[in-house]
Amino acid sequence: MTDVRVSMDPGNLGPMPRPASEPWKAKNPRRSAKILLASTLPAIVAIAIGFFSKLDYAVIMMLVFLPLQIISSVAVGRNIYGKKGMADALLVVFTIFFATFVGVLLSSVIWSVISQGAHAMSLQFISQNNVYITPTTSLDYGGVGHAILGTVLIVGFTTLLTVPLGLLVAVYLTETRSKLRNTVRTLVQAMSGLPSVVAGLFIYSALIVQLHIHYGGWLGSLALLPLMLPTVARVAEEALRLVPQDLRNGALALGAPAYRAFLQVTLPAAKTGLITAVILGIARVIGETAPLILTVNNFNGTVIDLSQPMAALPTYIFQFIANSNDTSTSRAWGAALMVLILVAILFTAARLVGRDKRAAKRK
Repeated sequence: MTDVRVSMDPGNLGPMPRPASEPWKAKNPRRSAKILLASTLPAIVAIAIGFFSKLDYAVIMMLVFLPLQIISSVAVGRNIYGKKGMADALLVVFTIFFATFVGVLLSSVIWSVISQGAHAMSLQFISQNNVYITPTTSLDYGGVGHAILGTVLIVGFTTLLTVPLGLLVAVYLTETRSKLRNTVRTLVQAMSGLPSVVAGLFIYSALIVQLHIHYGGWLGSLALLPLMLPTVARVAEEALRLVPQDLRNGALALGAPAYRAFLQVTLPAAKTGLITAVILGIARVIGETAPLILTVNNFNGTVIDLSQPMAALPTYIFQFIANSNDTSTSRAWGAALMVLILVAILFTAARLVGRDKRAAKRK
């Protein structure tokens, strides 16, 4: 009995001995060889077929590489892990293949815009307007300065209108228990599928045709509003939902009113997500062309009055891409590059504003 008590004494129990090797890190050379063979053999066969047959590599990728990759991965998955390995192998193959496919397409688009737009980029191209500029005028004259200013004004006014409304919708959906929440959420989701040209046509027919209001930047902002609102509202709603309920309950338990608990606890905790919602909403509408063509028209001079027709980067691209000469095409590529630069600036600013200051101080 004494030995039993001594052995059961917690003070005599030392730490459990660590295994000599971690089993989850143990490597099986045969298994690794099978996986490597299943990963490389389809690519080798596809490259060989493409080299000898001179077929298009896109066709070879879809009709040769992908089927061979699926067959080899499923066979190896079944051989190593049994029937469950077949489904896992299919999931891995499709995930990696289509993620790589989308990544290649996105990289190709970005590289095309950068490489083609760089030919037109210069200080005067960024700062000058298009007064007295024709489609065949040299790139040494004229630029997108007026279009950049117009885009900032139009999208900025849209943001001023949309962000408060979108945040109010998000607060209503997360902080209230109204029976109309599902209806409002359904309407917001339905608006996210609204074609941009329909939004532009509505403003054009209701205000320009019926009320005889002249083209103007503020009409373009109204046309962009229903396109930006669903993105801001849905992302802001998810950001507010991610705030732990315990924070709200703690503030209420300390005696804070519901509005103060939201303003001082929930809102600061969701700051990064709300900033992301605004940036995503701006990125959603900054490249829209159809609503601006129908409501803003186009103007080659520099305009800061939103009640007047003005240029924007999307309409500038549309104006010059319609001409087939090299100079006009280069101007359109340069304007497209400016859109990418503006979006990159927005996302960088969002990261800087939304980062955790305490985490930054630790670094």
